[in-house]
Amino acid sequence: MRLKNCYRTADFRKLAKQRLPSPIFHYIDGGSDDEVTLRRNTDAYETWDLVPNVLAGVSDVDLSTTVLGRKLDLPLFFSPTAMQRLFHHDGERALARAAEKFGTMFGVSTIGTRSIEELGAMTSAPKLFQIYVHNDAALTSDLIARCKEAKFDALALTVDTIVAGNRERDYITGMTTPPKLTPKSLVSFALHPEWTFNYLLRESFDLPNVSRYVKAGTSIASSVVNYLDTQMKRSIDLGVVGRMIEEWGGPFALKGVMSVRDAQRAVDVGATAIMISNHGGRQLDGSRAPFDQLQAIADAVGGQIEIIVDGGIRRGTHVVKALAMGATACSGGRMYLYALAGAGTTGVERAMRLLRDEIRRDLMLMGCGSIRELNRSMLAARP
Repeated sequence: MRLKNCYRTADFRKLAKQRLPSPIFHYIDGGSDDEVTLRRNTDAYETWDLVPNVLAGVSDVDLSTTVLGRKLDLPLFFSPTAMQRLFHHDGERALARAAEKFGTMFGVSTIGTRSIEELGAMTSAPKLFQIYVHNDAALTSDLIARCKEAKFDALALTVDTIVAGNRERDYITGMTTPPKLTPKSLVSFALHPEWTFNYLLRESFDLPNVSRYVKAGTSIASSVVNYLDTQMKRSIDLGVVGRMIEEWGGPFALKGVMSVRDAQRAVDVGATAIMISNHGGRQLDGSRAPFDQLQAIADAVGGQIEIIVDGGIRRGTHVVKALAMGATACSGGRMYLYALAGAGTTGVERAMRLLRDEIRRDLMLMGCGSIRELNRSMLAARP
């Protein structure tokens, strides 16, 4: 597989699998337990059909929307994901470049491999920092202060990882951060010399947003599961969220909301947005897909809070369906992670260009001159 032959997410996945050692690829690709929810996240979009209005005389379309206080040129942005330096040495820099090029937002993970300060100085593109509530309250407060100083636009508090999901692929492959050679993984690293040399000969692996506070995952080989289980605060309630919103003082999203009740709580506590998400199928297996929950949540809180559908996005039609159902915008991780792993910045830009062009073409075929013209009359449930 070559980059020029990649036209859909499945193609970029093949490219990533070809380039990455097995533990690294399966860390991107895998979900929890039997991966039922992982599959549902994309399959859910096929349970609704699009109903176009073709006699509309549309010659061009407006894809712009406003998310978390920033105007975006398209209703799709890069969700924050951890440890991108493992997948390609460009890491989060690739997202920063692509976000600026396409006029969209990119997310940065607490467990990211480029610092808040570096990315803040690198680009004026809209920036979202994904934060956890750590056991050490001072650590959490310091991260917020650093984001303010670096002029990040918004925070997203992840609320669905009070314990880590059962990611069995990582156990099987022996995935740790940073990667370590074991008899099981040695052959895979040897068979991928380009990745291995890039990893060993470029900057040392680091988690600069947290390495000043903790060693897990930086100087100590540790699983992501262990990091989440030992460093994150398990009890998160509205009081914790409210204090964080007040401390931040800017646009604020709750990431990991799946129920109507939690969506209403997000409104009550003063959040700007919710990200309907099940962590890419990596937490509670057997749970609903974000798109499955969108209708009920939009009916309950639509117009009161921004609604972002996160996860499962593989096609432009998925974005169109989510917007027609009531979403403000969509975000995703694997849609760009495979491309990053396969070809760095060039891969991410190709993946986003293809998705942007699909959304534009799909909107024209729907007879809509703007994403604001999409509505539920353009959707029909599949029997």
